[in-house]
Amino acid sequence: MNPAFSVILLTTLIGAGQGLFLALASLQMYALAGLLPPAEGRALAVTGSAVALVLLAGGLVASFFHLGRPERAWRTATMWRTSWLSREVIVLPAFMGAVALYGLLYASGFNPVLASSARGTALDLALLVAVVGSVLAFALFVCTAMIYAAVRFLAEWHTPLTLVNYTLMGGASGFTLAAALAALVEPQRVPFLCGWAIALTALAAAGRWASLARNARLAPRSTLQSAIGVKHPLIVQRSMGFMGGSYNTREFFHGASARRLRWIRPVFLLLAFALPLALLALGRAQPPAAAAAPLLAAFGVQYLGLLAERWFFFAQARHPQNLYYQAVA
Repeated sequence: MNPAFSVILLTTLIGAGQGLFLALASLQMYALAGLLPPAEGRALAVTGSAVALVLLAGGLVASFFHLGRPERAWRTATMWRTSWLSREVIVLPAFMGAVALYGLLYASGFNPVLASSARGTALDLALLVAVVGSVLAFALFVCTAMIYAAVRFLAEWHTPLTLVNYTLMGGASGFTLAAALAALVEPQRVPFLCGWAIALTALAAAGRWASLARNARLAPRSTLQSAIGVKHPLIVQRSMGFMGGSYNTREFFHGASARRLRWIRPVFLLLAFALPLALLALGRAQPPAAAAAPLLAAFGVQYLGLLAERWFFFAQARHPQNLYYQAVA
């Protein structure tokens, strides 16, 4: 497939925004359970929500650059019964609303207590929004991943590992960013967030490696004979069938050489997983107040790696129609 940079930005930016919000919600839920001390201020919740909202909005804006008729974008929501893309279009704004409301509650200081437990634990409105937002974040991971995992004839995508990897990589980048922001505004939260970022990055590396190993063993389902409906054993293509390019040749093949595909894989494995793990470990070993530099570097390097990973994810999928247009491909 031909990786559209707008879609690459969409999936990586909203993934980081989802992971960042889940990190904020995790802090509040752990504090509620008595596993973390209560937050000393509102800086991380407000800052993190604002950054998450910017990432989500950036991804949404990027998606419009891949539309032939952007003014008709609203119509994508009408097929929600059968289309994962339509479901994503519905869930994304709902999730953005939850993130905005969560940040607004902390920024305004208006956070009424809804109930109290027997041991005196307060259940406030922000916690309710955090729970709802977390459910929407996971629903958005499912919708985004299933857009690709549901395509049966692209064997590289049609696997549960697609959903696993989208969730883990989004979570890893979001928790890494949360750790970096915490180092700037609430250093006492750095060890907890760093620990989760390391765990999620390691799990994401294992999941992505598993998908690479699986895809390397895939046998092509289509042949030149099946692609054009001719059973003759010897078929030679003389032309692509067009005087020039077409939608088929633009959208369904990336034009990159096999050499580029070979070298980009170790590059994204290094940038998305190996280097961030080292930088996260370095940041966690530093005094929390001095951890900002390695943690910000970890997020920057990891995001560049995820851009390369997502390009490879799209480019590796071999569309059957490219057998017909192999003179161009």
